[in-house]
Parts: sequence; structure tokens; C-alpha cells
Amino acid sequence: MVKLVRWGPVGQEKPGLIDSDGGIRDLSNEVDDIAGDVLLPAGIARLAALDPASLSAVDGNPRLGPCVAGVGKLIAIGLNYSDHAAETGMEVPPEPVVFMKATSAITGPNDSIVLPRGSVKSDYEVELAAVIGTPGKYVDEANALDHVAGYCVVNDVSEREFQLERAGQWTKGKSADTFAPVGPWLVSRDEVEDPQKLGLWTKVNGETRQDGNTDTMVYGVKHLLHYLSGMMSLQTGDIVSTGTPPGVGAGFKPPKFLSAGDVVEMGVEGLGTQRSEVAADD
Repeated sequence: MVKLVRWGPVGQEKPGLIDSDGGIRDLSNEVDDIAGDVLLPAGIARLAALDPASLSAVDGNPRLGPCVAGVGKLIAIGLNYSDHAAETGMEVPPEPVVFMKATSAITGPNDSIVLPRGSVKSDYEVELAAVIGTPGKYVDEANALDHVAGYCVVNDVSEREFQLERAGQWTKGKSADTFAPVGPWLVSRDEVEDPQKLGLWTKVNGETRQDGNTDTMVYGVKHLLHYLSGMMSLQTGDIVSTGTPPGVGAGFKPPKFLSAGDVVEMGVEGLGTQRSEVAADD
């Protein structure tokens, strides 16, 4: 059982782990980064076996980067909670809705969310994400979680006008820079007893907007990994973000989209919390 982090300035993050007191311990002498072979079962087991007290403590409250590096694919699932589908006026899909977010959208869990020029309908989505450890194709559903290195929080930030009101696919509304805060922690798979029994929530400016549980997913994590692996290989470091519960800004009447100056806080049970200030890209 281990909680892994990446800390330091943008592009210069160092690997670390969270100790029993919630502090960061420096893993720089053990691994180069939280990526690649470190995410395989042997790599996770080696880090879990370390005595945190033997590692240097990181002073202060450094910036946290995305909790995993070297992400090849950021795969996301749409309309995966029936009550979220209802609030958006869409039907529950007969099989998973799959789209990609550009990996250039990935940012730290507490970094600013920067609204792209022309944005009028930017929205938040708290999601449970699975990070792939052991790669696979045509994965059996029964054994699908064996391919997970760990779990983390992802905010699937979405510009609804770009996503839904312009021609083409959803990716254009999902991929602006900073539209994928990831982390704070990568929590090893063995620390999450059941990914389908996790509470998840969002607050905007202190107002609770989302308050759901992964037990209401239409398609659970096992099925999603099985399904996706039949269409593309799942590779070490890939992130699969599994959809959001109701309470997104687009679901309110009138809608409650994000504006510069807003503060978005969100979390998934056992996986930590994010806090992002919203800014405009001038």
C-alpha cells in the first residue's frame, strides 16, 4: 500500500510518497519518476516496501504536479452515470462513450484552470481514474483490475460549447491546456478495496455541486478496461477517467459555468483532494 506524488516546479517534478503523517518523502534516490516500470507490480511493491522514515522529508508545502508522468493516452468515458446523463438530457448509452483528452491538458491538482479564449461554457467534472500498470489487450473482465497500478482523481474540465455545439467530436471541448488536473496522489490498487464504492464530490466557491458515488456507474472499472482493451492496447502509464456523477454546471437551470476567479475543489474518497483557481487566458 502506497500513495505516490510528484512535487516541484512545472517540468521539474520529483517523485515522492506520502508518509503516515501526510508528509511528503523524497523518492529521488530510489526512482527517476512515477512512470514506466515504476508502475508495474514489481515497481509498486518495491516502493511500498520502503520505510518512509529512511527517506528525506520534503519541507513546506511544495507544488504538486500530476501524480503520474509519461502518460501515453488519457482516455475518458462520457455519460457513465445514469443520473448525469439525465441531467444533460442525453440517453444512457448502450455501450461506453469513449473520447480522448489531449495529454497536453494534464496539469497538477492545485494548478490554475485556464479558460481558453472564447470560452463561455466551461464546466467541471470530478472523476475516478485508473492508471494502467501492466499493459494488456483483450483483457478479461474478471482480471481487469490486475492491470491497474493505482487510482487517482481527475477533473475532466469541459468547454460545453466547444464540445457539443460545434461540428465534430467531443475532444475539442475537452483538451484545452490545464483541462485535466490529475492527482494529488496515485494510490496503489491494493489500497482501494472496491473502486465501485467510492464517494466523490465537487464544490465551487464553497457550494457543493456534485455529491455522488462510484456505485452508480453504468459501466464499472472492470468492464471499462475490458471494453477499451478490445479496441486499443492499454499501456503502462495510460489514464482511464471513468465519468462523472450529476451536479455539473450544465445540469443546473440556469447553468452554472465556470468564470475567472472561481475556486473549484473536488475529491474522491481515499484519493485526496484538488483545489484549482479559475483564470482566463488573456
